[in-house]
Amino acid sequence: MSHSHRNIKSALKPILLIVALFSFAVTAFSFAQEANADSTDEPHYSTVYKEAKKHLGTSYVYGAVGPTHFDCSGFTKYVYKKSIGKSLPRTAQAQYNGTKKVSKKNIQKGDLVYFGSSKSSISHVGMYIGNGRMIDSQNRGVVTEQVYAPWWHVVGFSHPTDLSYDD
Repeated sequence: MSHSHRNIKSALKPILLIVALFSFAVTAFSFAQEANADSTDEPHYSTVYKEAKKHLGTSYVYGAVGPTHFDCSGFTKYVYKKSIGKSLPRTAQAQYNGTKKVSKKNIQKGDLVYFGSSKSSISHVGMYIGNGRMIDSQNRGVVTEQVYAPWWHVVGFSHPTDLSYDD
């Protein structure tokens, strides 16, 4: 090997090292950006909850889908669509049938709570807001109330979409 060839080879080593380190840094940075994008792309529970709260006191009308009157499933369908663009089926039974089921112990804020005589005979739906409470449209209009009230018989829970939370 000639003397000049050895000089070129030794001169290339630091350049190759810099290129390798730069490539690693760019890869690590873009990976971090992707991971960050995933967490911020998830719709936020507070967006859904704020939309639901806007309608407290709105009157109940059977078959109504908002925004001036709601029935129970019309309310949950409207809130999810208006707040985060998530489409839900029209009726309480169809919302239960068409969304991912969760157990009582795994329920999260924003999940839906279903009521009726059985899982195949659902007559009411509300949105869980934490601490055993829900927001729903019923004969008193849109209200917040306890999930476990004497006039409701809980038959199931579902997770319509993944949401991110502050707490």
